Amino acid sequence: MDCNGLNADESLDVIKNVRILQRQRGYRFSIDALLLADFVNPTSPRHIVDLGAGAGIIGILLAHKYPAAFVHLIELQRGLYELSNKNIQLNNVADRIKTHNLDIKDIYTNISSNTFDAAVSNPPYRKLQSGELNPDDEKAAARHELNLTLDDLIKAAFYLLRGKGRFSFIYQPSRFVEVIENLRGHNLEPRRVRFIHSNTKSEAKMFLIEAVKEGRPQLRLEPPLFIYADTGRYTDETLAILGL
Repeated sequence: MDCNGLNADESLDVIKNVRILQRQRGYRFSIDALLLADFVNPTSPRHIVDLGAGAGIIGILLAHKYPAAFVHLIELQRGLYELSNKNIQLNNVADRIKTHNLDIKDIYTNISSNTFDAAVSNPPYRKLQSGELNPDDEKAAARHELNLTLDDLIKAAFYLLRGKGRFSFIYQPSRFVEVIENLRGHNLEPRRVRFIHSNTKSEAKMFLIEAVKEGRPQLRLEPPLFIYADTGRYTDETLAILGL
């Protein structure tokens, strides 16, 4: 451990006034987490849950975004769970964030149903047969459905949310139809969708979606988000989201 309290395998990153410890060689958060935290927009949520919280970046950002909210972080991987606890202490939000070292499939006997106003997730979005598995266990579990399928995730969100609660997550466009069908199959009505493009000439790389538990059909397609301008630099909107 160095003079800043870092272990040899950790790095300290600062984004939007949030300090985050991460493994140098394990799973590290990407811009996806920041885009998702910005996309979340329920009015004055009191209870928020992050499904598959990693090192806690989204939950901590949401605790800052909603100062009256209490946030729960659910993370299966022990190393990431331990990092999230360190990051909560590092950012002085321990009084408003609770962590759970828990498989999302086991929430039904550990967390009460109909509890949360908002649920968020930056889940694994590749099926096991899609693409090569990363040799790093943390990275592999974060990207491929090793421990959590889309169906598992949506069932969990429905269980945890109160009526009219909102579930926001980020996913891969190739599975867009599957996402819509699965949400509606579990009585979560898609309400907002925003596609994310690298630039104005590229196809969508990811999409953000919000669904409402037991909501009425009322889907809104928001303007696309372009990460880079034609100059190759971040667009003004991306810079604002990143707090740069």
